[in-house]
Amino acid sequence: MNQSVTILGAGIVGLCCALSLAERGQAVRVIDRNAPGRETSFGNAGIISPWSVVPQSMPGLWRQIPSLLADKNKPLSVRLSHWPRMIPWGLRFLGQSREHRVREIADAMEHLCLPTIDLYRRHLSGTGQEHLVQDSYYVHAFREAARADIAGLGYRIRREKGADLEWIGADELQRLEPALSNQFNAAIVIKGQARARSPGRICEAIADKAHRLGVRFIRDNVTALVANEGGWHIHGATGTYVASKVVVAMGVWSAGLLKPLGLCIPLEAERGYHVDFAAPDVDLTHSIMDVDRKVVLSSMDDGLRIAGQAEFAAVDAPTDPRRQAILTRQAVEALPDLNTKTARVWMGQRPSFPDSLPALGEVAGQPGLFTCFGHSHYGLMMAPKSGEIVADLVTGRPTNLDLSAYNLGRFN
Repeated sequence: MNQSVTILGAGIVGLCCALSLAERGQAVRVIDRNAPGRETSFGNAGIISPWSVVPQSMPGLWRQIPSLLADKNKPLSVRLSHWPRMIPWGLRFLGQSREHRVREIADAMEHLCLPTIDLYRRHLSGTGQEHLVQDSYYVHAFREAARADIAGLGYRIRREKGADLEWIGADELQRLEPALSNQFNAAIVIKGQARARSPGRICEAIADKAHRLGVRFIRDNVTALVANEGGWHIHGATGTYVASKVVVAMGVWSAGLLKPLGLCIPLEAERGYHVDFAAPDVDLTHSIMDVDRKVVLSSMDDGLRIAGQAEFAAVDAPTDPRRQAILTRQAVEALPDLNTKTARVWMGQRPSFPDSLPALGEVAGQPGLFTCFGHSHYGLMMAPKSGEIVADLVTGRPTNLDLSAYNLGRFN
């Protein structure tokens, strides 16, 4: 069956593309090996932030890398076998850290992140799951008050773009979040945020809404994408599908799918872990980043989650069994009264480009082939607007945006 648009990937990015296209009257199907939202989208920290406009590569970061790699808490690690691939990517990554480049990237991130709360509320409207997006602050907590520098570049960029930020001391922080350890002596509070009560259930709600609008969901493992006269052949483990237009939204698996088309893409699997505590005995009103440990803690419908860490490894590399103990220990450091008896670990693979921006748009020389992947740490924030942009491009509507920052060929 030839449908007008086939989306490869049923994570939050692919689902937002599907819903936006369906709302524009397009016939859409989504192909994924798993049920909607069961891969990387399932396991993030749940932050829905209009102000996530600061890229990962920042001035001076290169000085911190040795200590991050040596830290016993493993905020950053690289599997030994992955170093030959990691070095060229890392050099590109560090090349993005000059202030003028950081500001260019921040402008591009702003286009995708700024409308995120409003778009999620629109997407969830009528689903009965509207409560899954909850207003909150994003609290960056510091053990050393002197390190909470609200004049630092990242916070300065946020404020210049309109974010409401406040520096608070230990007493105010305890009043804001009584469950937090008194080891934290200051925080920078980013207001005008929201948080996901369950990222996985948000995916399910959007998928259900898209399905009601006629979107078909197919469970198959996509193995190849081949250009055909007037369209594309999509080969899966259990079938072949024909489509006139294809949106590749397979996250970190997108690079391997596109390589046979002559597209060599600097996309890395930046693996992140989370631990869920189903009966935590503590509750957080806001999302909390423990800046010293590089982790985020948030209460969700199913308990409390700590998420973070960056592990670079092959896509099919096994999980690191040490991560549960590390994250559990960090959670208790931040929340001394936390009940850890119901801990459960999970790992997902962030699809990361060196500049923290996704590949978004039609592929040059490949008519009908669109990309929407590589959202790094920001997939939950960037997904709704990315879906809107893809839907506009596919249907020929003007986007009124300069999309050159997201062009797949920018690394050539």
